[in-house]
Amino acid sequence: MVDERLPERDRPWVMRTYAGHSSAAASNALFRRNLAKGQTGLSVAFDLPTQTGYDPDAELARGEVGRVGVPVAHLGDMRELFGGIDLERANTSMTINATAMWLLALYVTCAREQGVELARLAGTTQNDIVKEYLSRGTHIFPPRPSLRLTTDTIAWTVANCPRWNPVNICSYHLQEAGATPVQEVAFALATAIAVLDAVRDSGQVAPERFGDVVARISFFVNASVRFVEETAKMRAFTAMWDRLTESRYGVADASARRFRYGVQVNSLGLTEAQPENNVQRIVLEMLGVTLSRGARARAVQLPAWNEALGLPRPWDQQWSLRMQQVLAFESDLLEYPDLFEGSKVMDALVGEIVEGATEELERVLDMGGVVAAVESGYLKSALVASLAERRARLERGDDVVVGVNRFTETEPSPLLAAGAAAIEQIDPAVEQAAVAAIAAWRSARGDVTSCLEALRAAASGDGNLMEATLACVEAGVTTGEWAGTLREVFGEYRAPTGLTATLSTPTANMDAVRARVRRTAEDLGTGRLRMLVGKPGLDGHSNGAEQIAVRARDAGFEVVYQGIRLTPAQIVAAAVEEDVDLVGLSVLSGSHLAAVASVLSGLRESGLGDLPVVVGGIIPPGDAETLRSSGVARVFTPKDFAITDVVDELVTVVREAHNL
Repeated sequence: MVDERLPERDRPWVMRTYAGHSSAAASNALFRRNLAKGQTGLSVAFDLPTQTGYDPDAELARGEVGRVGVPVAHLGDMRELFGGIDLERANTSMTINATAMWLLALYVTCAREQGVELARLAGTTQNDIVKEYLSRGTHIFPPRPSLRLTTDTIAWTVANCPRWNPVNICSYHLQEAGATPVQEVAFALATAIAVLDAVRDSGQVAPERFGDVVARISFFVNASVRFVEETAKMRAFTAMWDRLTESRYGVADASARRFRYGVQVNSLGLTEAQPENNVQRIVLEMLGVTLSRGARARAVQLPAWNEALGLPRPWDQQWSLRMQQVLAFESDLLEYPDLFEGSKVMDALVGEIVEGATEELERVLDMGGVVAAVESGYLKSALVASLAERRARLERGDDVVVGVNRFTETEPSPLLAAGAAAIEQIDPAVEQAAVAAIAAWRSARGDVTSCLEALRAAASGDGNLMEATLACVEAGVTTGEWAGTLREVFGEYRAPTGLTATLSTPTANMDAVRARVRRTAEDLGTGRLRMLVGKPGLDGHSNGAEQIAVRARDAGFEVVYQGIRLTPAQIVAAAVEEDVDLVGLSVLSGSHLAAVASVLSGLRESGLGDLPVVVGGIIPPGDAETLRSSGVARVFTPKDFAITDVVDELVTVVREAHNL
């Protein structure tokens, strides 16, 4: 018998957990505990004000500070975040995009203060702004100046931090927004082409060093529970990237053309119903990016079983880390060559994805590339349509989710016996402390006017912005001041919503709901029921809001949806101006109590205190009761997966408000 094992066992991938919340001090303690448990890399979650370029005392930051990540407003916060952690030995991934240059400058300055040679810094800044316009929503500037920031960061790191991955082309959120495997591969590669073309055309990197640029481009992907298909997707990604970088950019070194990627498996697929089932989902999703040696992830971070309920606790994150460790160290996976080499089934599936993705990629390039496809709304509309079809399959039962649309009978879960204690709770005092701290920082530093003027001048020209940014860091400039200066030069951008196309998503009871919508409009003596869908605060995860808007429009509502990142005052003004019958608020960042209270207060002050308001999001039961007690008519959470039923309930809310 021939021994098919490798002569030497493969090294495991970098193991991370996505972590950060409340404050730099609390997050530092969490990082150090995770490293002590055997985690081999850090993955930093930043809060929404940091991601979107606001300080903790900004109006739009209210209720958002420290909730979905750590607030980093200046160099002092970054020092505290990495205190006691040797940055020369660390491998740090930072999920940051619009403000990626700024956060990298903060990190680099901390490393210099530790005496670390920049050539030894290892890690990743996500720095992929395209997917922010399409799915996650933490963009600030228009696409072209945003691409300039990405380009400048890449050029600077290639020259100064050669082990750093300056951009992490992110298809993760594309899949969450509805992308099929074909779309995920095509749209991600279109983004990579835009980035590489921009770096090449900038002239900042000598042609003979362009292979170094390609070698530092990494990807960040999503893996769903369909792990056979996900394995094929990653093999297709690998083949297409190798071919693309050789043919389009002339990179001869095969090692530089290697497809390098990290992964977080599919958080969107985790369920609030029977959340214990999420454990096996996470394990199966991990297999899709680890089984295939020829296309194995370089770094893996797993969500926790309870992320559909709220913020995971340290124990929940430890459970996910142990899943990786069991696979890597207890199983024999790393002892064998590629398990799928020569598989007819896998080769055929890979070929199918490559063919479809190549066709879609060419379509985007024919439009003028990914930036043009963003600006035209093509990419966003395609994702909204794909997600609408996916949701309809779930409601029809064509796609099975155990515990949600089949096998719903269940025993009480002991994991939830502690009620609200089953998730991490953020103390409201965190925001107050951050507001006080940044005021103290500003009063203690020197004058930063000249640094900000130098940044403004650099942004108005065409030079690399990294050195001006580093000077701002050292002078004590804040995140909001850096981004605010660039806002003055570049402007802000509101991305297309993707709701321009007319989408029909047939489900079993849609005809009945359409009839109720028509009858209610007739009873009220109006032409059509009008609904405002609002996204208050900085939460940019718009998938749920868009799907409600699409289905409500299909049912006969006239839907007003102005996109993400609105102040409560803007939402109230829209409700008044549009004379709506219902307001629906979507909040997934955990800031629902503060955001909803502000909207309700504004409606009362505008004389619309009787206008019904409903809320959707990741909302714990206790918070849902608080919202209902404050006057919210209905609270919807991820367990309310049947969107047509949700729309039917919205009609009921309107009828109840008018005593019909």
